Amino acid sequence: MESREIPEEFLAGYAEILLSSGATGRRLTRDELADRRAQGERAAEAGYGLRGLVRAHLTAARELPGPMAGAAFGHLLGVVEQAVDAFAEGYERAQGQAIRQEEAARREFIDDLLYGRSDLGRLAERAARFGLRLSQAHAVAVAQGPEPYGDGYPVARGIETAVLARFGNRQILLTTKDGRLICVAPGDQPEILAYFAKQAHAATDGGRVAIGRAHPGAGGVVHSYEEALGALDLAERMDLEGPVLRAADLLVYPVLTRDREAMADLVESVLGPLRQARGGAGPMIDTLTAYFDTGCVATEAARRLSLSVRALTYRLERIHTLAGVDPTDPAHRYTLQTAAIGARLLGWPDGDGRERSGVKAP
Repeated sequence: MESREIPEEFLAGYAEILLSSGATGRRLTRDELADRRAQGERAAEAGYGLRGLVRAHLTAARELPGPMAGAAFGHLLGVVEQAVDAFAEGYERAQGQAIRQEEAARREFIDDLLYGRSDLGRLAERAARFGLRLSQAHAVAVAQGPEPYGDGYPVARGIETAVLARFGNRQILLTTKDGRLICVAPGDQPEILAYFAKQAHAATDGGRVAIGRAHPGAGGVVHSYEEALGALDLAERMDLEGPVLRAADLLVYPVLTRDREAMADLVESVLGPLRQARGGAGPMIDTLTAYFDTGCVATEAARRLSLSVRALTYRLERIHTLAGVDPTDPAHRYTLQTAAIGARLLGWPDGDGRERSGVKAP
């Protein structure tokens, strides 16, 4: 950029206004300043670097004809300063406009990419401009923190800097969407998203990252993004532990809710009688969840629930009495565990599971 020779057109009239000002001792007129700003805008739009342009202006001032050498030196410097400042103002204004247009184009592209809008062929062409080759498979990671992420926020900027410093350009796209930080990376380079997840978790207090599976094509980015969002939603519904969630590890959950009517019937049929328990069905569902999550180890389940083992055993017996299925019997365990998982996915017993929106499939 800086090695390009600066065309004379961007210095047109510059020497003349210096000579005129030096001869009369006047400052630059409004029209002369406007002309320098316009020249600065044109130079920026043509892609010339500001350092080279300023250097060309200073050289032109130094090479003024001999009579100017005797002019008041301080006045000449003041005029040069006026001219160069106006030129730089126009240059920066054009650059700012170009940056705003680029940001708008990037945001529009990201919206189309993540929501599957726009013609896929056209989307692939636009993706090349932002360093993505949509003919390849890509995977998406979504970071969600205690506070929303925004473009230019220090935390988001720090994570982006760390990822790009580690992996370079490598067809990585980092952006924000709906208060979340998003990383799109080639599907055959899982180390990029793993590092992104590590940085995002370390940079926030209580943040969580979900990683979708790799899928080919422009539609693959949408699919992976939706999987990651679904994993975050699932983690909240199911109280899943761990700062990093992988959609590939959670495929069983959307399978269970693919037929929501059947799942709702199972939950109501198996767990409906638990509404008769003291305190309702909620504490009993929590008991089943803790019991199954700990591998049916009563002492550990009791510890998680802050209960005595005796109190936990009483609850399990009460469930057996009310529901007619025994949590400690392997023959009944699968049905109860499936119903307990379904209850959490469907928001039961607060809702019956038939009117709530579906769980997004990882």
